[in-house]
Amino acid sequence: MTAVLLALGAAVAYGLSDFVAGVASRRTSAWAVAVVGSAVGGLLSVGLALVLPGRAGVDDLAWGALAGVGNGLGGAFLYRGLSRARMGVVGPVSAVGAAVLPVAVGVLGGERPAALVWLGIVAALPGIWLVAREPAAAADDGASSPGSSPAGAGLVDGLLAGAGFGLLFAALGQVPDGAGYWPVAVSQGVGVLSVVVLATLLGGAWVPRDRTALAGGAGAGALSVVAVVGFLLATQQGLLTVSAVLASLYPAATVLLAALLLHERVHRVQGAGLALCAVSVVCVAVG
Repeated sequence: MTAVLLALGAAVAYGLSDFVAGVASRRTSAWAVAVVGSAVGGLLSVGLALVLPGRAGVDDLAWGALAGVGNGLGGAFLYRGLSRARMGVVGPVSAVGAAVLPVAVGVLGGERPAALVWLGIVAALPGIWLVAREPAAAADDGASSPGSSPAGAGLVDGLLAGAGFGLLFAALGQVPDGAGYWPVAVSQGVGVLSVVVLATLLGGAWVPRDRTALAGGAGAGALSVVAVVGFLLATQQGLLTVSAVLASLYPAATVLLAALLLHERVHRVQGAGLALCAVSVVCVAVG
């Protein structure tokens, strides 16, 4: 049960982080928000590593570095997708991708969840997709708004973001208990370099030049550290397959937050997705 609660906490923190970063990325460069977020996350992670005990080996740090590549790429492409107002495409694709890859890694590594847990995993995947879907009318409005991108571009951003987050989850799942938080600090540092290199190659503006990038990135980065630490602890106390699926419920937190703070309507499709997510949580927790 502790692992379930930690993974759900990670999902909420990721959802909050995406909400903050998504709002900021629509007002400034998504690359700059991602760089600031990873940098702030790195500083906070170093502080945790210095204060809390733990001994990380070379292998643990290597897994942290690999997770950092996924974290940087996943966050950058997700923020870019959100800044193009294509959340209805980017959100569901990224979340499902983030769940599928670590589940596959866990199963190949010998994890065998109970039948009820598998039922929860099966319910979670369409639930994640439905929660993050936009109704057709909203998607049409987004496609016609200034600065929006075609659905194909949003799909590409979602696929790349999902692959990045899936790599993050799968790599962090290999860090053992007792390694402390240096692998997390390494992942955040490598995440900064990944975003900078990627932005440079794609011609994106990654240098933060306004308060929006600094404030939005800092808030998103602090929340992402909470999420990463929660997910790491969840995988150390439970199965990677279960923790990854529960953490990938983050679009539900984003949708609910938008409904509460921005007064956005929760449509029937999203409501059905939230119901499936609730079924998933119950099945995983009971199983």
